[in-house]
Amino acid sequence: MTVKGVNAGGRLDRLPIAGFHYRIFALIGAGLFVDGFEIFLAGSILGALVQSGWSDLAHNARFISATFVGMLIGAWLAGLAGDRFGRKFAYQANLLIFGLSALAATLAPSMDWLIAARFVMGLGLGAEIVVGYVVLSEFIPPQQRGRWGAALATCTNGALFVATLVGWVIIPHLGWRWMFALCGLGAIVVWFLRRSLPESPRWLETQGRSAEAEAVLSAIEREAARGEPLPTPPYQPAPVQPDVCFTRLFSRALIARTVVGCFLLIGLNTAVYGFIAWIPTFFVKQGINLSSSLGYTMLMTLGSPFGTLAGMWIGEKVDRRPSLIALSLVAAGLGLIYPVFINPTAFVVIGFLLVFTVAVMLALAWGLYIPELFPTELRMRGSGICNTAGRLMSIVTPFIVVELFTRFGVVGVVGVVAGLLVLQAIVVAALGIETRKRSLEDLRPEAMNRKGDEMRPNAQSIAAGEQI
Repeated sequence: MTVKGVNAGGRLDRLPIAGFHYRIFALIGAGLFVDGFEIFLAGSILGALVQSGWSDLAHNARFISATFVGMLIGAWLAGLAGDRFGRKFAYQANLLIFGLSALAATLAPSMDWLIAARFVMGLGLGAEIVVGYVVLSEFIPPQQRGRWGAALATCTNGALFVATLVGWVIIPHLGWRWMFALCGLGAIVVWFLRRSLPESPRWLETQGRSAEAEAVLSAIEREAARGEPLPTPPYQPAPVQPDVCFTRLFSRALIARTVVGCFLLIGLNTAVYGFIAWIPTFFVKQGINLSSSLGYTMLMTLGSPFGTLAGMWIGEKVDRRPSLIALSLVAAGLGLIYPVFINPTAFVVIGFLLVFTVAVMLALAWGLYIPELFPTELRMRGSGICNTAGRLMSIVTPFIVVELFTRFGVVGVVGVVAGLLVLQAIVVAALGIETRKRSLEDLRPEAMNRKGDEMRPNAQSIAAGEQI
């Protein structure tokens, strides 16, 4: 069956923003918020478990590593399932997995039980991050993709502040089990609401399912048009390639993009889970009481929602590649000067700025750049491989953090994190491409002309941008 005439990319990219876009954003964003809340609650819970004697640093490290092992497997399986069975199947399955396992964690009789439940949670948590950003990128027009992708990252990273705030209120009074209960119930509610989300027409087109793609597109166009004629879409068909092997991600055309995406998530995962997530535990081990520790951490993590909101403006106004390079270097510098200050106020201010900078990078990299790097038929697996690389690093990071903190204190931890961020900047500078305000179809390797170290859109891409 030919898909000539479906033209999913061109038709979606010329649509005005309508209620459909807000609805899909809200449902995906709700899932990512619950996902982020469940990931970030670990910092507050583990600090409380250490203070109560229910756990120690070694068990905490196993808890975090079990999370990342699950997230690694979940990210990889989400990539396979999303490209093979569709985006909708992938994003519903993962919500159910981490929702039910979070409820099971509330009944944990021992730390070993909790670690096992956390592994299963990780399967769903890793999948949700891969699927959510990919799905939104395939529906939002390129001229607005920067703002909307960063806004979606706000849902995820804003959960860092909310998780620490809720933990500060709930854990000292009701205990840590209520944190998992909130996550589980929230995930089940969002799973129920998200049953109405449509399948991606871009994915349907690459699978040769033209009738289904046409039905979804027609419904979206009717809602977006509001009875008015729509602009003529540029012709941007995606080839029908339902059985592309994932090894193409390592071909000459895509290997540089795969390497850039992997390095970005290795650096960012290490910054978040090798330092930020450990802040409450560091405070407790340095003799600060749990309530003060959670309060300081809450103030520092205010940088997360502010950072992702700033990412909405940066993603719209500034090119992705230079932004990621500059932010990587700034975050490395802030990390290096953090241990210099011993005053709690200075700790909070520098920590706030560090969390802010990392949050902007998360918005740009996870929410925008990485899904844009790969063609539709490989987008889920490409994002999945990049997330898998980040999770592989995150699995060993807790043990490295414990060893570094034991031997060298916070200085050793932030030194390693800063080094990885500098390496991240070098890789993006050497191999990165620019993707801002370009159609996903025109970012395909075969649709772009190479000049110097930048990939420039062809004439069709320029024409598409002028029609939006």
